[in-house]
Amino acid sequence: MLLRRVITALCLAAFALAAIFLLPTWGFAVTFGVAAGAGVYEWSGFLRVPNKALRIGYVAIYAALIGLIFVSEGLYRPIIQTVGVVWLGVIVLVLVYPRGRSLYTRSWLIGLVGQLLMVGAWCSLMAIREMPSGQYWLLWLLVLTTATDVGAFFSGRALGRRKLAPSLSPGKTWEGAFGGLLLASSMCLTALFVFSEWSIFAALILTIGLIVVAVFGDLFESLLKRATGLKDSGGLLPGHGGVLDRIDSIIAVSPLLAWALLT
Repeated sequence: MLLRRVITALCLAAFALAAIFLLPTWGFAVTFGVAAGAGVYEWSGFLRVPNKALRIGYVAIYAALIGLIFVSEGLYRPIIQTVGVVWLGVIVLVLVYPRGRSLYTRSWLIGLVGQLLMVGAWCSLMAIREMPSGQYWLLWLLVLTTATDVGAFFSGRALGRRKLAPSLSPGKTWEGAFGGLLLASSMCLTALFVFSEWSIFAALILTIGLIVVAVFGDLFESLLKRATGLKDSGGLLPGHGGVLDRIDSIIAVSPLLAWALLT
């Protein structure tokens, strides 16, 4: 199981790096649009829609939205700002769980939130990609989310005792969360100090803030899976589950990073 997880992670990393550094802007847009589209299809499983045609229609709405945004001007910033507000609501929902059940069990609302978050993540990645040094910021984002997951996974397995959110995700522990925070912050803060002009205070706030938001992104997906009785969002990625299980942190973190870089 661990070997499959590692091999899949390495293949995904190679794919992401190639898309970031080798493809033109339109190629990057299409590549990550398709990858996120697979996540959108998995998200439709949270809507309890048994009809496959309706699930494909849900993906078609997402595809139409990002296509319209791509050929338009000046839409990235307002969408990113809107999605940031949505994420504030999501964090509150995770914090008060299991209260708020009337919200996360409404299929229409979860469907709307899913479109907003997935389109917002795509817009955020595109906005970052088009910035000066945007490719390196995307690499930094990839390192942050991956290191958070890796640090949490191994420190949780070795040291995990106290449950982080037992009613949401019994496998996650405080020791794992701290291990993810330590690994990701040490790598990403070092990169910011060496390669950017960010002050120590700003770099610290940005990095720790993103790591915390990444954890909430993971917990929100766990909330939706628990509400619908799903173990994994899908089975496309060996050792990882579905695409959403791999990109949930990026979906959560990318709007905050884009907002920080745009201001």
